[in-house]
Amino acid sequence: MSDVGKKTLLLTGASRGIGHATVKRFSAAGWRVFTCSRQPFSDRCPWPGGEDNHIVIDLSDPSGTAEVAERIRTRLPNEKLHALVNNAGISPKGNGGRRLNSLETDIESWWHVFHVNFFSSVILARGLKTELANARGAVVNVTSIAGSRVHPFAGAAYATSKAALAALTREMAHDFGPMGVRVNAIAPGEVVSSMLSPGTESMIPGLPLRRLGEPEEVADAIFYLCSDQSSYVSGAEIEVNGAQHV
Repeated sequence: MSDVGKKTLLLTGASRGIGHATVKRFSAAGWRVFTCSRQPFSDRCPWPGGEDNHIVIDLSDPSGTAEVAERIRTRLPNEKLHALVNNAGISPKGNGGRRLNSLETDIESWWHVFHVNFFSSVILARGLKTELANARGAVVNVTSIAGSRVHPFAGAAYATSKAALAALTREMAHDFGPMGVRVNAIAPGEVVSSMLSPGTESMIPGLPLRRLGEPEEVADAIFYLCSDQSSYVSGAEIEVNGAQHV
């Protein structure tokens, strides 16, 4: 299938874990995937056209994020974007990987985390609203179980940014709905990736499914929310955590 006939996805935070699995899931289904990451494209990545469709960007820079929206717009066939997945997220740690609470996190770190985890999502969605509307597309914001409770490893800035992103999902579902654009979120729990904090394995006995999640399981949920199978689902936050939230 030529690029003109393919559905298109823009994904942030694509270089590892959930993002990496999401690229592979959509690519396998025949989508053209545009990726954004702080890291340059790796030649070890298996999807066709990956290097040509990758943009190196620091999402902590609001002006740079707006520029990405413009660059993507000029490359979209038929001015349509079928899906935007806001997956990028950072969680600063203290010495030795220690969790940073609300008393210890410096203000600069708060700003940095919120620009990446929260503001970039609304900047990209607003910047590409016409293309999303043209495709009657979908937006998926990746939140976290840490957005609804104090987590033993996720810091205060990360947790509150993800809680804000969940609230933004509801607002965006309301605002983008009249354009025919659906907006949902997924809230992963403990998922196997390089981002896991040391000691996460100790949580397994307390998880109802008694195991960590796999990135591919989260990618499947994201794909569902971007597919026609979820055509009347909007404003939802789906827990993808093996019942950890109950």
